Amino acid sequence: MIALLLNLPELPLGANELPYSIPIHPQLVHLTLGLVIIAIAFDLAGTFFPLGKPMLKFLGLPTIRSGFYDVGWYNLLAAAIVTFFTVAVGFFELMLATPPTDQLSDWGLSAKTTMILHGLGGILLLAAIVGMAVWRGFQQYRWRKNHPRKVQWIYLIIGLVLLGLLYLHGTLGAHLGDKFGIHNTATHLLRRGENPNERLLK
Repeated sequence: MIALLLNLPELPLGANELPYSIPIHPQLVHLTLGLVIIAIAFDLAGTFFPLGKPMLKFLGLPTIRSGFYDVGWYNLLAAAIVTFFTVAVGFFELMLATPPTDQLSDWGLSAKTTMILHGLGGILLLAAIVGMAVWRGFQQYRWRKNHPRKVQWIYLIIGLVLLGLLYLHGTLGAHLGDKFGIHNTATHLLRRGENPNERLLK
């Protein structure tokens, strides 16, 4: 399928239906998640800094409010960049997948429907993260440059909603790997009637 779509020669695929032994997309997904979570968490910490300042002072931690916002900004900027690669690799691996046709996920979706929703959701979340990064940048350097609270409340609320959407979208991806065995080496070997222990321990 990938050869027809991209006009490439046949790729040598392993037991997981990928040209490499470990799927790359899940690794990048968790990097994206970590960066976004840290970005929103530190912006929240900066916003509620006055409440926690006595505790930080008691613990002897030399912190400044703007430092929390800097961490939030740079992590979200990194997430916006990394997510382009996350989505690109995800589509590459998705096109190499052979979804089963006789199974349903815990949400009652077929593998094909789950793949389509996960792919489209990835594009929408990429746009959302990039949009959030642009919005955050304007707050950091233009709109609230000299304001002690560098992010708007609506930004924080939408950021929390984004985290919820990332959780739901990540669950779709988990269904692909766990329930449907997409690019799961052991699952593909079992479907071919091979013993994963014998094959993988050679």
